[in-house]
Amino acid sequence: MQSFAKSHTGGGRERAIPEPAAPGTGEDEFRVDIERIRFSPYFSRLSAVTQVIPQAGSGTTVHNRLTHSLKVSAVARSIAVGLRDAPEEVRNTVAELGGCDPVVVQAAASAHDLGHPPFGHLGEQVLDRLARGNLGLPDGFEGNAQTFRILTALDSCDATARGLNLTRAVRAAVLKYPWTRNEWRALPPEPAERLPRGVGADSASGALKFSAYSIDALEMADVRSVFPAIGRHQQTLECSVMDIADDIAYSVHDLDDFYRAGVLQYTSVSVELNGWLIAQSALADLDAEELRAGLAVRRPGYALEAAWRHTQAKDAWIADADAFRESVERVTDDLVEGLLTLPYDGGLEADRAVAAFTRRWIDRLKGSIRVERTPNVRSGHVRLRSDAWHDVVVLKFVHTRFVLDRSDLAVYQRGQARVLETLAEGFHLWLNDPADAGRAPRRLLDSIEAATDEYRALRADAPEYFAAVGATTSDADIARFGRSRAVVDYIASFTDAQAMGIAALISGTSDNLWESGRSL
Repeated sequence: MQSFAKSHTGGGRERAIPEPAAPGTGEDEFRVDIERIRFSPYFSRLSAVTQVIPQAGSGTTVHNRLTHSLKVSAVARSIAVGLRDAPEEVRNTVAELGGCDPVVVQAAASAHDLGHPPFGHLGEQVLDRLARGNLGLPDGFEGNAQTFRILTALDSCDATARGLNLTRAVRAAVLKYPWTRNEWRALPPEPAERLPRGVGADSASGALKFSAYSIDALEMADVRSVFPAIGRHQQTLECSVMDIADDIAYSVHDLDDFYRAGVLQYTSVSVELNGWLIAQSALADLDAEELRAGLAVRRPGYALEAAWRHTQAKDAWIADADAFRESVERVTDDLVEGLLTLPYDGGLEADRAVAAFTRRWIDRLKGSIRVERTPNVRSGHVRLRSDAWHDVVVLKFVHTRFVLDRSDLAVYQRGQARVLETLAEGFHLWLNDPADAGRAPRRLLDSIEAATDEYRALRADAPEYFAAVGATTSDADIARFGRSRAVVDYIASFTDAQAMGIAALISGTSDNLWESGRSL
């Protein structure tokens, strides 16, 4: 049997700074990496960062970024082990493409959410808007790029003060979107369905999702250089496994949360899914204006029809009407007519029901893995089988329609957005006050110095970047970029509670000076 660990010979196991093995430990390099990640304060912080909905006020225990990451790690490891035991043809393909070590996969899964700022995906969107609009950073903010930045620059270990000095294989395995935001501006425009997943519909404005800021682009290129069989815009196999495991955990475990919290209700979910199944032909005949009118008044089935059309338009390479209907029927049978018929009351019967539901779906999706040597541009070398891919689309629709689109959550998120706006504005004004900037938090001042040095290095290595984003290479612009990037790095490192406490401090509304101030 092919040994997957041995497929990472040479570069995949190398570190930027060579380190001698600890005497008498016999530890594999990748095992060292996963322990560095899990012992990092950035990893511990995830226990206090929102996954989708905050635990406060939910009435039950919900996933946070830490528990989500641990479950993604478990699912990813199981998939990688399954590939190790796959038929010979699959094992040979995996080896040719660079290997799929289960420990590398676990390390990447443990690290994949390190860059998420306070308040979940809402925080990511708001911080990106503030970074580009208020702070003048062309790269903005992106959680995946922030993860890579933490691993390679912001965290530290005994080998270096900048980064965890991880192996190339592990650093490459977190690059879900292996490009920078700005490189897409220089490429010819393409329709969204011909662009890699994550780039977005308007590549001329830069990629929507990306895994490295321009100041970290050289390191991204370096770690990917040891995977010559992987295409320019493709993930490594280990990254692809981590990405699929993230999708599986997100689409299944989050439904667990919403059921326990009483957010998912039988009637509303049943009306939408069964309404679409009953009226599928009539809904398919609606023109765009009629569909929008029905969505506005929340007619049953209209939202699911809109979701299907969106899926069909962007992923025609795999989207199939019959497979989609079968997935809707599967989810209706097991979620709506199964789990949701038993309202969650905290009792043993309800707990067993949701545990059984979660296990069935995790096992089903994990067992649907395919490996492709030449994948579609919107897919990866490792992907879900067609029926399972459609299942995830439907499960995510339930999540979006009945949780993320709720007005009560939207009200709460607008308040969270205001917290981040207060932080960005407050620190930006403070650092631009020459009379008082020196009293800013020590960690922030150190970060400014380090980030400014990174932009100086970018000026030396790629001066064309500054012209492309409408900036000069003057010392003033370099200093401005350094300050702004440091502010974003600083805010993104907060927990939810730290963000709220420090926002109250900086706006002058806090009564807890010493308690909240310790977070600085």
